[in-house]
Amino acid sequence: MKFTTTKTDLFREYNYTSHAGLPLTWKLEMEALSTSEWSTCARMIMDYQTAPFSKVVGIPRGGVPLSDALQKYVSGNPEDPIMVVDDVYTTGTSFKEYCKENYPGVEVIKWCVFARVMAKDLEHNVSALFTMPRLPKSS
Repeated sequence: MKFTTTKTDLFREYNYTSHAGLPLTWKLEMEALSTSEWSTCARMIMDYQTAPFSKVVGIPRGGVPLSDALQKYVSGNPEDPIMVVDDVYTTGTSFKEYCKENYPGVEVIKWCVFARVMAKDLEHNVSALFTMPRLPKSS
């Protein structure tokens, strides 16, 4: 197994706009993960993903490294559902748009590594390895 060294910080504080148009003040820079870390994330997903899947595809660009890491777990059985993956879930817009465009009416299993919401707030049947706690109410 090849280990890579990265120079990018995983967590960065700056203002940017999410895919769904939300103004955000920090970002997970998933490009910071090495190939072996993506492989570990895939293994972690497989601790929870008990149903087989026929193939796995990553939502461009963030989901591609996770998709690559999950390839070894594909059943190859065309009767099994497809798995669609992404790196970070913020609102679910990427999953919704990607699946609607590429897999309308098809059963799809959905996973991401990080979700910027609580687990109970994940939409579109997306599962996440890591989720955020509830934000405190402002006074």
